[in-house]
Amino acid sequence: MRQSEAIKRLTDWDRRGRYVFAAADMAKVFAEDSPRGREATLTRLVREGLLERPSKGVYLYALSRHKGPDTLELIARTLRRGAYNYISLESALSEYGVISQIPVGRLTVITTGRKGEYSTPYGVIEFTHTQRSVSDILRSTLDRDRPLKIATVQAALRDLRRVGRNMHLVDEEMVYEQA
Repeated sequence: MRQSEAIKRLTDWDRRGRYVFAAADMAKVFAEDSPRGREATLTRLVREGLLERPSKGVYLYALSRHKGPDTLELIARTLRRGAYNYISLESALSEYGVISQIPVGRLTVITTGRKGEYSTPYGVIEFTHTQRSVSDILRSTLDRDRPLKIATVQAALRDLRRVGRNMHLVDEEMVYEQA
């Protein structure tokens, strides 16, 4: 596929607010390409800087006008598509002001998918597996009009204890103010 046609298609998706794609999504973006031709197109677009590959199996349109603070969450959501994911642990508690340190360039996510850590140009994503039920997850998370839901303060503290993380950063006064 010609570069101009690829840019046109990616720009069209970007206008719709979509600029992070799983590798499987690229079959939809570049529909008429054969699998071999599509792979060649993707390799060329990455080499030319029009697509980024922040993690294996994830592509990001480099010229997107939507890139911003939610990009790391979109990458996380794409990496664990099909699983329930939410921000918790230090990332959530930092947003609530319950811990004194702000995790810069790091996103801690609880997932029903597999655990793992991914280093991307946008920051590190740490997935921690949970076996909590979907109904429990939905009851203990909030939708903030961002790509991922966030745990309530109580749920984030419960998750922090469950995974055995250090609790010394938690400001108990702030916990009571949030409750």
